[in-house]
Amino acid sequence: MENNTNETKMTQVAMEIILHAGDARLGLSEVIKCIEANDFEGADIKLTEAKKEITIAHKAQTNLIQEEANGVKHENSLLFNHAQDTLMTISSEWNITSNLVRLFRSLKESK
Repeated sequence: MENNTNETKMTQVAMEIILHAGDARLGLSEVIKCIEANDFEGADIKLTEAKKEITIAHKAQTNLIQEEANGVKHENSLLFNHAQDTLMTISSEWNITSNLVRLFRSLKESK
């Protein structure tokens, strides 16, 4: 019974991570549209919203990792591995996108 409970928890946490990371990715797509429109205020807002989603996903991941560090054993889960990979990828996309905002803002201001 406990193993099934851990599997269910792993699935729930994995889906939470994927959901919030996916929402962050959608927000980052909006940031690119804002850059294209020279709407840097809008880009900043969307970046902040995306970062909040990434933070929620990261907290879900961290809570599970802390449980394991405290002795709660979790079975390896391909879905959880995918969720972690997705989160890491979106975090990298956030870093690149925030640098693009900075770069294009600077180019606009130098004209």
